[in-house]
Order: sequence, then structure tokens, then C-alpha cells
Amino acid sequence: MLKRELAKQMQSLELTPEQEAEAQRLAETVALKTREELLQIARLLVSRRDDQLFGDTEFQVRDLVHQIGARAIETAVNERKKGATKGRA
Repeated sequence: MLKRELAKQMQSLELTPEQEAEAQRLAETVALKTREELLQIARLLVSRRDDQLFGDTEFQVRDLVHQIGARAIETAVNERKKGATKGRA
């Protein structure tokens, strides 16, 4: 239930055209910076049998996803410090 509510909130975000442009730029930057983590996730998943996808593998994937989230926040903060955005999004 919580996932659905969060997804609904994310879809209903109304951004100005400038905010949307900034979101697109930030997404591109984060995608480039997190490519290695995404590749690690993909390698991990294809290296496991179906019966190995949960448990330890699941937690390894979660750790990598948390790294991606941390990198996204770090990138957003650094972009704001550089003056890439005007005020809060």
C-alpha cells in the first residue's frame, strides 16, 4: 500500500517547465554517475539461479540501490551549489 501511495505522489508532481528541464538534466547526470552500480546489479542478478534471487542477493541489490539513491542526493546538492538550480525544486 505504501508503495502505491508513493508512486501516486511521484506521478502527481506538478513541475514548472524549468523544474522539469532541471529534473531531466539531473536524471541524465545521475544515470551517468550510477552506471557502474546498475551494471553491478545486472551482473549480480544474471549470475544467480532463480532460487538464489532472494535472501543474500536481495540484500546486495538493496545495498546497491541505496548507493544509487545516495549518489542522486549528492549530485543534486552539488548541482545546487554550482548554481545549476535557482532555489528549491
